[in-house]
Amino acid sequence: MRMNMPLGAGMLALLVGFALPAAGQEDTDKVIATIGGKPVYQSELTLAETDLDQQFDRLPDDQKTAAALSALLDIKLMARQAEDAGFGEGILFERRLGFLKDRALHNDYFKSRVVDALTEEAVRERYDQEVAATPPEQEVKARHILVDSEEQAKAVIEELDGGTDFVELAKEKSTGPSGPQGGDLGYFTRGRMVPEFEEAAFALEPGAYTSVPVKTQFGWHIIKVEDRRDTPPPPFEQVAEQIRRVLLQEQYLALIQEARAATEIEVTDPELKALLDNVTPNRN
Repeated sequence: MRMNMPLGAGMLALLVGFALPAAGQEDTDKVIATIGGKPVYQSELTLAETDLDQQFDRLPDDQKTAAALSALLDIKLMARQAEDAGFGEGILFERRLGFLKDRALHNDYFKSRVVDALTEEAVRERYDQEVAATPPEQEVKARHILVDSEEQAKAVIEELDGGTDFVELAKEKSTGPSGPQGGDLGYFTRGRMVPEFEEAAFALEPGAYTSVPVKTQFGWHIIKVEDRRDTPPPPFEQVAEQIRRVLLQEQYLALIQEARAATEIEVTDPELKALLDNVTPNRN
């Protein structure tokens, strides 16, 4: 089951993992410290833990919280010094604050409209749709005995024809890494083995082995097929997170397209417009 990842996957991976305080909780935000009499809030510590998570990801949880709190206090202390020194003024700084506000609103809206709205039932439904739409692929379960020469391979086949057990012969004579396991290769689909080996294996019925040696770049093989079946779909639990991210990305793009359809966008710089059109030809 293969699922294509829509555009914006890298950015959305960050958004999905970006912890935001629940909307409407500002009045109950706990004061955890003060700096010069000004409060420091629990929500700020939560944001600091999230923002600095990669720096502290190997620390135990209590040390991670302590490190994030220390970093948060340092940031606020230096910010006060910067304000006293005249930083934080001017049109460029105001535009920077505006961008940060827009990004925070963007993330809040995405979380509310998409992340929080995505249900387990929707993920399961998409899984069922993908399974139903994916044609089954045939696979075989096989063993093999690998030897160095055609003469050795023919001798092995003679022993098999005489009733010698395939597994025991593989353990005794195979030079391949699967020899100690009786030549067991497990299940495999087409495209997993070299062409000569694959052609011979998929031509056999379950229980049969090759009557003539099969030559590949690795040596000479005697192949036995034990089972043939349609490849089962991956378990839901194995792909649920991948499906969830695909749905989040699709719904995010739907929100963006809806907003673009309702709002006129004009890129006035010709060079930037050309760059944008090259990477997103269907943007508008």
